[in-house]
Amino acid sequence: MSLKVYNSLTRQKEDFNPINPPYVGMYVCGPTVSGESHLGHARPFITFDVVYRYLMHLGYKVRYVRNITDAGHFEEEGRAAEDKISSKAILEKLEPMELVQKYTNLYHWAMSQFNNLPPSIEPTATGHIVEQIEMIKKIIADGYAYEANGSVYFNVEKYNTDFSKLGKPYGMLSGRNIDEQLDTTRELENQDEKRNRNDFALWKSAPPEHIMRWQSPWGEGFPGWHIECSAMSSKYLGQEFDIHGGGMDLQFPHHECEIAQSTVCNHKTPARYWLHNNMITIEGRKMGKSYNNVVKLTELFSGGSPVLTQAYSPMTVRFFILQSHYRGTLDFSNEALQASEKAFKRLWEAHEWFSKYMIVEQAGTDAALDQKVQALVAEFDVFMNDDFSTAKVLANMFDLVSIINSIKDKHIADTAISSNTLNLLQRQLKVYLEEVFGLVSERQGDGAQLDGVLQLLISIRKDAKSKRDFMTSDKIRNELAALGVQLKDEKDGGTSYTVA
Repeated sequence: MSLKVYNSLTRQKEDFNPINPPYVGMYVCGPTVSGESHLGHARPFITFDVVYRYLMHLGYKVRYVRNITDAGHFEEEGRAAEDKISSKAILEKLEPMELVQKYTNLYHWAMSQFNNLPPSIEPTATGHIVEQIEMIKKIIADGYAYEANGSVYFNVEKYNTDFSKLGKPYGMLSGRNIDEQLDTTRELENQDEKRNRNDFALWKSAPPEHIMRWQSPWGEGFPGWHIECSAMSSKYLGQEFDIHGGGMDLQFPHHECEIAQSTVCNHKTPARYWLHNNMITIEGRKMGKSYNNVVKLTELFSGGSPVLTQAYSPMTVRFFILQSHYRGTLDFSNEALQASEKAFKRLWEAHEWFSKYMIVEQAGTDAALDQKVQALVAEFDVFMNDDFSTAKVLANMFDLVSIINSIKDKHIADTAISSNTLNLLQRQLKVYLEEVFGLVSERQGDGAQLDGVLQLLISIRKDAKSKRDFMTSDKIRNELAALGVQLKDEKDGGTSYTVA
């Protein structure tokens, strides 16, 4: 079965056919580093980390480009224009690039906590001012942008008139009609400079108090928000590439404007497939400053959030996100995260035990059970090839966990399942949990040392029991229990442990 992805541009699932197989170019809109990363950032970057991992699992050679927005004019629908980097730098009394470095470091730290792979290239807006200026010059030369008082605006109405005839109207991604947009657009700052209310800034003239500024053919200023992604994606992935990803909130205006800019410059839509993850809510409400429910990732991991009542590990959060389809709604609550915490622990303990299970060559005595395990494992690929359905894969895994635990507890005979099927299950669990889903043990880092110490104590306890030194045996078990380590003596004479 070939990989199918839901293309936001066509609003349907399509077979994934890269432009130059086995190479895949993927661009994902990265963070604006004007402040700490929050829970809203976790979903897109975990989502596209799994997409990246799965494409590589399929054998593709992926160039994953994810930008850092460290300067620029932000013109958001229904809000006044603002350069968030400069504003925050003034507020924190830092040099703009000092502020950028501070929050870029925090962002990278959070991504490493989630075990996200770094992108192939991580370009910054400030590092590509020349490319943005050159792109703006071309758009002006082609007649789709104009200068006004040192600023440059994209002429949306002219673009829409000309490119609608070619099947590429403004609004083709978001499904918005330009006339409807004109009716609902509020009057914003510098509207008198624009020929049309829908026009957006490619370059902004810098007022005297503005900190971040660059020389351009139109005077000192700074780039618009949308132009940076068009410039950087085309530089590193070409005029047309395979996948453009981001949150659903970026469809309009950001990605819509990217399409218009790139189409003028290159006469083709920049990406073949547009993938968008849905937004998250906190206990049923949209996350935002107005609701006082923004959860910073440092607060999430430390338990300092006023919204969530305890700390949650990065792997619990990653697992929770993967339990829903990336295009579905996802509501964070203490109850949901606590349930995920328990579920992940159950899944990982079964995986850890089974990964060490010694499989003996055998034919299998329960044909129906053998076929059931094979079918559940085979569906890992089927579900992931159906638009990255991680939730369905995890549901199958929990069916398999029940079988693994039944083997462990001797409720299912060791001989019931064939060695071929057990080997397949052992291999695919490891591949999907660790390589594709990017999950790791909560004890990673000091886990090997902890396991070594506990195995030593288990060995000493076993030796004490064999000598009928039950005082020492009980002392080890009881004192470990007081530290949150529960020992369980198995029927085969071995001893396992769980850490609370």
